[in-house]
Amino acid sequence: MSRLDDEEALAVAVALREAALSGVLGGDQAALSALLKLQRLLPPRLADRLAGLNAAVEHTPRIGESVVSSAVLLELASACRRGERLRMSYRDMNARETIREIDPYRLVRTSHRWYVVAMDVAKGQWRTFRADRVIDARTTGHAVHLVDPPDAARLVAEMLVSDYPLYTTIRLPVPVDQAKRIVPPGRGVHEPAADCSTLVTIGGVDADDLATYLISRATTLQVISPDEVREALHRRLREILGQ
Repeated sequence: MSRLDDEEALAVAVALREAALSGVLGGDQAALSALLKLQRLLPPRLADRLAGLNAAVEHTPRIGESVVSSAVLLELASACRRGERLRMSYRDMNARETIREIDPYRLVRTSHRWYVVAMDVAKGQWRTFRADRVIDARTTGHAVHLVDPPDAARLVAEMLVSDYPLYTTIRLPVPVDQAKRIVPPGRGVHEPAADCSTLVTIGGVDADDLATYLISRATTLQVISPDEVREALHRRLREILGQ
């Protein structure tokens, strides 16, 4: 590579790093995949420079977004790609640090953070782990064969909406892909309907909270259940229209 090529390669690598951390390319792993491929092609001198940049440059998250280490994120993505067991140091919701062995399957990006979907080896269960809570992750050298893996995005979505006191199911008159742009996967669980519409289950604090959220979607929708959310939505709309 010429010196100009070196600088261009580093610029691309840094841009891909930021794209992966910020999720600007969406919920897939496009930026991570491209960065992993580029890193394997870099000569040692550029790989060392990139490592130095990663250590020196901090990512500034958006409001509500958690901070995740780019090195950890790439290690998780690489293990998912190679099908290798990981031993990771993980901080749970109570700030307790534990050592977990996982068989990683997929990384899933929501609007605010990355999750790794993996088989928890000790518990024998499919779990979701927040990437920003992974302190360190290293491969064990043990290749894994995952049997009947779940729909990773759906598992994350169900986890995110599993702890609300009230739920509503709505119908959006659009296919699932469009419905996910109206109600993000991290906010609801989507089911395709026979008429090319989409049923979405959304959790909320109470009926008024759900009605406010539905109005904020600024789109045509039908509340399937429960009646209290439908009534709260009608009441809020009457208030807005001054009736």
